[in-house]
Amino acid sequence: MADEARARKVADRIRTVTAENLEAIVKDPDLGFVTVTDVRVTGDLQHASLFYTVFGDEDQRATTARLLEANKGRLRSFVGKQLGIRLTPTLEWIADAIPENAAHLEDLLKEARERDAEVARSAAEARYAGEADPYRKEREAEEAADAEDAPGAGER
Repeated sequence: MADEARARKVADRIRTVTAENLEAIVKDPDLGFVTVTDVRVTGDLQHASLFYTVFGDEDQRATTARLLEANKGRLRSFVGKQLGIRLTPTLEWIADAIPENAAHLEDLLKEARERDAEVARSAAEARYAGEADPYRKEREAEEAADAEDAPGAGER
C-alpha cells in the first residue's frame, strides 16, 4: 500500500505525461482539443482516473471520448514506460463537468445580481407609512418621566 504523497506524485506524473503526449499517441485528426484537468490514483497505485475536458460541441466531445476509449491500451503502455514503476495502473477516462458547472454557476450569479438590483430599486423607492419611528416620542416622554421620578433626581 502506497502512501498518499507517492500516489499524488504518480498522479501528477500521469497527468503531465498524458497531457504532453496525447496527440502524438492517438494520432487522429478527429481528436478534439483535450485538456487533462485532474488525475486521481488509488492508494495501491493500481487504478488511475483521468478527468478531461474537450473544447467544442457535443459531437466533438462524443468523438473524443470514443477515441480515448479506443486508444486506452496504447496510452496505458506509454504511461507505464514513462513511470517506471512495477505495475502500470489501469486508465479510466472521465469527462469532467467543470465547464457545465461553471456555466450553471454563472447563470445563478447573474440571476442573483438581477434580484439584488430589483430589491435595491424597490428599497430606494420605498417610503415609510408614517414617521420613520412612530414610537420615538412616546419613548422619550417615558424616559424623561422616569428620570424625574428617580430618587434623588432633583435633590442636589
